[in-house]
Amino acid sequence: MTQEPETRVTFLGTGTSVGVPVPTCDCRVCFSDDPRDSRLRPSVLLQWGEASILIDSSPDLRAQALRHRIRRVDAVLYTHAHADHILGLDDLRLYNWKQGSPIPAYGNPETLDALRRTFWYVFEEEPTQSTRPAIETHPIESAFALHGRTVVPLPLKHGPLPILGYRIGAFAYLTDVSEIPEPCYPLLQDLDVLVLDALRERPHPMHFSLDQAILQARRIGARRTFFTHMTHEVHHATISAKLPQGIDLAHDGLSLLVPAVTGEAP
Repeated sequence: MTQEPETRVTFLGTGTSVGVPVPTCDCRVCFSDDPRDSRLRPSVLLQWGEASILIDSSPDLRAQALRHRIRRVDAVLYTHAHADHILGLDDLRLYNWKQGSPIPAYGNPETLDALRRTFWYVFEEEPTQSTRPAIETHPIESAFALHGRTVVPLPLKHGPLPILGYRIGAFAYLTDVSEIPEPCYPLLQDLDVLVLDALRERPHPMHFSLDQAILQARRIGARRTFFTHMTHEVHHATISAKLPQGIDLAHDGLSLLVPAVTGEAP
């Protein structure tokens, strides 16, 4: 087995469905001058070799692409079909024009069915004079190869909704999660970087709270854990000071290198 090149992980957005600041709010986080308290809707960009892969296409994708100079999108891995994770799909047509090919979209069957309903005009067979994205959907239920890597889907629960997290090499991304089923834990061993949902300090039926996320991070035992999908109740500097060693809050624009690994993810 050969050693893989490093993976660059860029946090495009670390906020919730309404982002931070919240337009109707006057709290200290929404008026913070700390740029780490400003959060677009959730997504990450993964890059290795020549590959450029999105996890989710948030409503802020256009702004994220401009901010981070995203020049190509080779695939999108969808966690689930809530609005804050899919509504940027239409902006993928810009990459169709540039790349001259459809973009593959991966997700569980429920998510892909919801994409087809939400973006009905994208998947119509009737010809049109309007421009629309070219998307190829790929339902996944087991590990698959993507640009020389193995992607391991992780079945999770978001309240009652079945969703997916993803593991690629020594990196795993688990957003919008309230329960990690027992069969997933063996798939999360020996991680260098874990990204985990941590909505706020107060409990929520659809997401891990900060305390719940800390417990999960300790159980999984990644070398580095970063929390994401945070509301305006999370003041970056204040909460960061309370976190255990090895656990940090992510922030928009944070970029990490995940070291090369020998072999593939389990």
